[in-house]
Amino acid sequence: MAVYAVGDIQGCLDPLKRLLDQAEFDPQCDRLLSVGDVVNRGPDSLNTLRFVKNLGDSFQMVLGNHDLHLLAVAAGVRSPTKKDTLNEILNAPDRDELLRWLQQQPLLFKIDNYLLVHAGIPPQWSASEALALAAEVETVLKEDSHALLHNMYGDGPNWNAELTGSNRWRAIINSLTRMRFSGPDGQLDLVTKTSPDHPPAGMKPWYAHNQRKTKSTPIIFGHWAALQGRDCGENVFPLDTGCVWGEQLRLFDLDSRQYQHMDCQAASD
Repeated sequence: MAVYAVGDIQGCLDPLKRLLDQAEFDPQCDRLLSVGDVVNRGPDSLNTLRFVKNLGDSFQMVLGNHDLHLLAVAAGVRSPTKKDTLNEILNAPDRDELLRWLQQQPLLFKIDNYLLVHAGIPPQWSASEALALAAEVETVLKEDSHALLHNMYGDGPNWNAELTGSNRWRAIINSLTRMRFSGPDGQLDLVTKTSPDHPPAGMKPWYAHNQRKTKSTPIIFGHWAALQGRDCGENVFPLDTGCVWGEQLRLFDLDSRQYQHMDCQAASD
């Protein structure tokens, strides 16, 4: 049995299928993990969501910011943006079934020795702390999703253990699904999306802090296409290689730690 993790698909179903064929992925015995952003911006979000859902127990994912955005738009608490490609999902006959399934997905999970997350783990959180904080949000998303989704948007506050309610949920979501650069105590810059070579003042890529508590834990993540799949150091495996922008979709073998890639056509073409 092989276990693979795939980068941000974002509705690019054809490259995903070609990449799985290249890897000889067999859903009867292999497993596919996703770092989130399964939908949005690409050409076929509806059938991508159907495809991964229909993989059943052979598929597991974490929620990315675009997946959460879909849930918020579907709940009527957020308007679509001009760049969204979500209408086919919102108008689909199986819309409710798909959205219920998506809403049950976690923000973070551990498989073997790996942590799988969309954006990253703030340097001041241990693996156990991150899992516990993610579970707080996951519970609210399942039990009171309207309140969470309505208050999800915004760049602050920075994380503080004393935060409560919607501020606490938002800080956790921003850290796990939107973070790129951070300060040593988890202060976030949620505006800068460039390569890690030119960080905002006082910040580093979240994985580059010397005192990061998860340095000994292998972390698989997506979200940051500008990394271009570069080597981020020991135990850090970036999977977003810009498929939706016409670059590549990346697949990672958890056992061999080898990557495979598939060229993608830009979604705007």
